[in-house]
Amino acid sequence: MELKKNPKANVGRNSNLYFAVGLNVMLLLTYLGLEHKTYNKEGTKIDILMVDDFIEEDIPITTIDMPPPPPPPAQKQIVAEVIKIVEDVEDVEETLIESTEVGQDDIIDDREIGVEDVVVEEVEEDLEVPFAVIEKVPQFPGCTGSNDELRACFERKIQEHLKKHFRYPSAAAELDIQGKVFVFFLIDKHGKVTKVQSRGPDKLLETEAERIVNLLPTMVPGKQRDKSVSVPYSIPINFQLRQN
Repeated sequence: MELKKNPKANVGRNSNLYFAVGLNVMLLLTYLGLEHKTYNKEGTKIDILMVDDFIEEDIPITTIDMPPPPPPPAQKQIVAEVIKIVEDVEDVEETLIESTEVGQDDIIDDREIGVEDVVVEEVEEDLEVPFAVIEKVPQFPGCTGSNDELRACFERKIQEHLKKHFRYPSAAAELDIQGKVFVFFLIDKHGKVTKVQSRGPDKLLETEAERIVNLLPTMVPGKQRDKSVSVPYSIPINFQLRQN
């Protein structure tokens, strides 16, 4: 014969529910215990302050004897300068300044001026005649002969002068600066080289070209109609480094 167990008598059938309820109760109690606050209660004493009448005391008045201030320093007496009026002995002549304006009533000088009274000053003109068309070219020292011979000798002497005084600038050589510089100058009516100007690829080369031209000697000035005139001239100077 089998024994049948009553399902109502099973103790563990609601164990999960009881566990959940117990857990929640414990959590609630823990939270309340952590959040509970206590305060120190101290008794407050109330005292009554009894104020009696103030005792009035007479404070004696004391007088402090202070010495009198020293007298101010004596001021220097200012002696007023006596102005003595002296009568004029000499009579001063007054200078009258005449007006330079011309009025309607003023008489204009009708003096006639002749041609012989006019002095004409001759002004020397500084003429510039190109080297190619001048009647007599500037004469370089050491050149002689006709005008064509003087022209050829002048150009030859210029080239010799350039070769003699030519010096390549070291700074330009280090920077590999090369090119052609055109130098313009003027041989004035006194035979001196003036107004030297240059145009080239770099300032270093232009400075060296102007230095060479400024070393040109004084020449016999060029002449046009037997009169000394200024002659402009230009030369190219080629700065080129040799390739090793």
